[in-house]
Amino acid sequence: MSKRIKEFLVPVITLVIIVTLSAFALGYMYNFTFEAIQKAKDAKELEAISEVVNEFDNNPFAEKTTIMTKDKKDKLIMYPARKGGKLTSVAIKSYSNAGFGGRIEVMTGFNVSGSIKYFKVISSNETPGLGSKVDEPKFKEQLTDFYPHRQILKVKQDGGDVDAVTAATISSRAVLKAIARAYDAFSNFNSGDNNE
Repeated sequence: MSKRIKEFLVPVITLVIIVTLSAFALGYMYNFTFEAIQKAKDAKELEAISEVVNEFDNNPFAEKTTIMTKDKKDKLIMYPARKGGKLTSVAIKSYSNAGFGGRIEVMTGFNVSGSIKYFKVISSNETPGLGSKVDEPKFKEQLTDFYPHRQILKVKQDGGDVDAVTAATISSRAVLKAIARAYDAFSNFNSGDNNE
């Protein structure tokens, strides 16, 4: 083997070994941390469920089910809250990709009557101090006992019944779209038309 070929092959082989070892190390770390990350994510969602539904004595997380929107384009997760075996409310995890910072995920609680109990933003990249205010009581409380089938779930600038957060209309619209998607799936589920 010529000197020139050796000078070329040694760094290439070294690089291949380093890349292979790095890939194995990354794979190991991913598997090692995956369970802990998933548990933390589940705990965050369970906390959000607890905030948006009525009192419950079941495990909504264990009873979660997938429900569809009317147009069959979206699958959402519904968590039933029961007290003494009776369904008192549900939480539905929904999303909108129309936020100022992109995707916003929302957990919305609905009473069995169909009114909104409460909601919580569980994930967003909205601007701190502006768009993030959609998760503050001033905005959230106007949706408590809100009936999406009787009221218009849009900001007032769009002809709806909800005051947008000042200087964060895009974020407000995105949260309302996520809640509307959850309500659409909830009413579709209640109508019995939840087939895929």
